[in-house]
Amino acid sequence: MSSTKNLESRPASSISGHNDMTFDAKSMNSQTCLQRNQVEKKQSILSRIVNTLWATRQTRDFNENADLLVKTTLKELIIYIIFLVVISIITFGMTSSINFYFTNVMMKLFLEQPNSNGVTFKDIGSIDDFWDVHSEPILNGLYWEIEENATKPGYIYFENKLLGVPRLRQLRVKRGSCKVHSLFEKTISDCYDSYSYFNEDQSPFGIYELYNSSDGENPFRYSSSDKVKASIVSGTFSTYGQGGYVKNLGLMMAESKELVENLKNHIWIDRGTRAVFLDFTIYNANINLFCQIRLLTEFPATGGAFSSWTFRTVKLIRYVTPMDYFVLACEIIFILFVLYYTIEEALEIKKHKLKYFKEVWNVLDVVILLLCYVCIGFNIYRVIEVNNVLDSLLTNINKFPDFDSLSYWQNQFNNAVAVVAFLSWIKFFKYISFNKTMTQLSSTLARCAKDIAGFAVMFYIVFFAYAQLGYLLFGAIVEDYSSFTNTLFSLFRTILGDFDFEALESASRYLGPIYFLSYVFFVFFVLLNMFLAIINDTYSDVKSDIAEQKSDFELGEYFKRGYDKILTKMHLKKDKILDIQEALAVADADGDKNLSFDEWRTELRKRGYADAEIEAYFAKYDQDGDKNLTEEERKQMEEDLKKQSNKIDNDMQKIHREASITSKDESDESEGSDNEHDEESKQNLVSHIEFNILTKRVDTMEASIGSIVNRIDSVLTKLDTIEQAKLKRREAMTKILDKLNNANSVKDDVQRAKLQEMIRQELEKWDEPLSVTPQRANSSRAVSPLTQSSSSLGGMRTKSSYKQQ
Repeated sequence: MSSTKNLESRPASSISGHNDMTFDAKSMNSQTCLQRNQVEKKQSILSRIVNTLWATRQTRDFNENADLLVKTTLKELIIYIIFLVVISIITFGMTSSINFYFTNVMMKLFLEQPNSNGVTFKDIGSIDDFWDVHSEPILNGLYWEIEENATKPGYIYFENKLLGVPRLRQLRVKRGSCKVHSLFEKTISDCYDSYSYFNEDQSPFGIYELYNSSDGENPFRYSSSDKVKASIVSGTFSTYGQGGYVKNLGLMMAESKELVENLKNHIWIDRGTRAVFLDFTIYNANINLFCQIRLLTEFPATGGAFSSWTFRTVKLIRYVTPMDYFVLACEIIFILFVLYYTIEEALEIKKHKLKYFKEVWNVLDVVILLLCYVCIGFNIYRVIEVNNVLDSLLTNINKFPDFDSLSYWQNQFNNAVAVVAFLSWIKFFKYISFNKTMTQLSSTLARCAKDIAGFAVMFYIVFFAYAQLGYLLFGAIVEDYSSFTNTLFSLFRTILGDFDFEALESASRYLGPIYFLSYVFFVFFVLLNMFLAIINDTYSDVKSDIAEQKSDFELGEYFKRGYDKILTKMHLKKDKILDIQEALAVADADGDKNLSFDEWRTELRKRGYADAEIEAYFAKYDQDGDKNLTEEERKQMEEDLKKQSNKIDNDMQKIHREASITSKDESDESEGSDNEHDEESKQNLVSHIEFNILTKRVDTMEASIGSIVNRIDSVLTKLDTIEQAKLKRREAMTKILDKLNNANSVKDDVQRAKLQEMIRQELEKWDEPLSVTPQRANSSRAVSPLTQSSSSLGGMRTKSSYKQQ
């Protein structure tokens, strides 16, 4: 009571505030629930999208659902085929056969053009040869100053633009960099060692104090690597640094020839010189290709001169022609694919944790993705850097353009893309491993890995023994054995049949043939055949095991099931059309050329069609809605049926042809290994035609039984309705009799008895079962035994209920 009084004593505002707070709490709870439901709905939609797009065999649980496994595998395979197509377009769009021809033209121009003495760049053997070749054929190739090219200086072969100016760079070693033996100290005063970073000479030499140049460059003073910005070069005899003594040539031939003669006269090359580089870059706008050329002449500590060269033909400006922009679109698609596979691998790693990296294919996926990201990053870097270099070159054409690093990294990019393409094609085995035939290679290598590892130890012991022996015996005379690396490659080439026996024989008349024959016997006849025996035995075991195994699933069987389903549906459609055509031909019983709905329904009911289907098809052609089909409407129906029938026949013939080709290919593939098994299985299996006929019969029976069950249900429903109506009428008549018995107005017992007798007779008539009228019996279809039994049971039930009452 006290609490009630306290509540009554509160002001109305406080009570209303309390109610508002309660309402606000409820509304906040409802809003929170609504937001939570929305978040859960979004999360479910997101999870559904993820499961649809990134569903793989490693992220989805199939639970013995073979069709889902097939669909997922086919989806992965189709997506990866598109990815391979995109990679192929990108790789082939980066290069073409024109690259080879452009490089070949430049090599012939600068390497094979002789001077007045018939010496080419390839034939340089001394300092004099170097100056003669560089002052005549090299400068003649760089500067085409003839009448046809006078208006366009700086063009080679009239089509190739020389970018900027060429650059000469020299690397030297210090005087006294090597130690002379005490026996020759008095005779030999100077000693110049081979080039290395530690004995590189960076001090000025020659006429460095007297040399004056208009561009301020002094070729007798050392320039640091920060200023030169050259790359590290691996030559025949050593690896050379990034600095050096540098001199740029001129834009015209006369200026450049004067510079070369000046350097020659002032002895720019002497005993301390170890390498001279001539670098320049050519661009052909017709084919949008750069050719970065380096001509290297090495002056080793042995004396003489040896030439080598590098020609890098690259496409640094990528997007010019419509084909280039198509490749750009493919590159964008490639980036989307990389993001797609990144998410896919992340989901697989999230599910399997460290177990993910136990499979070789998963490791290969990660390696491919990393290489893809490297290629994408370099592609962006190249576009930015090329624009910077070209802008700097256009502002000062007398400057040497540094395309060396760009061309080098472009080559590395091409190599990385080539490796990605190679690994991507190898990865294709991952998506076709569901077929047992496709696993033969991986299974063979995996099973014989231990045997091959043991064999490799034995092989390389013998192989390196022969390599060291050959290097020590013939290294000073035979070029193929001049270094240990060359010896290794020569021995591998000998296994493949590429060898120079005459050089070995001329080097040592007795040891050469003995060395060659013993190597061929032990390595070629013994070890190589042991290796092949290991592979053959393992492959035979794998082949026998695979013959007993079953594939995860057979694509042929999956597609055959699809073919059978399509054919079954087409057969049903064909039968339906035939039924309609037959009904259309005989339905016009009165011969007035107008088909009424009752006639149409009667004929189709005989063929087991439902009323809804009959009405829908009739209404499609009954345009005026009068429940009658005119002659024109019937012709239109006949034409449509004929067209549908012809179309189904054509589709069935096409599917039969494809199925026969597929079955023929599969039978040819499996004929050799599974011949006996196929014959036994064929005896136990029915043909496709018999299977289709049986399927058609079963479907027809199901349709007929379904219509019969529907009719039985409708009859039972009507009987129940009639029974209820009779009960109501009987109750009404009983009430009338009770009223008559109680009525005082009727005094004559005879009349009352007659009236009661008439009412009883009427009730007995109501108790009798309903009889079917003749018209109804004639118009209705024959009733199956199941329907008759149901009807009799219904009648018996009705009579028994009446008798009980």
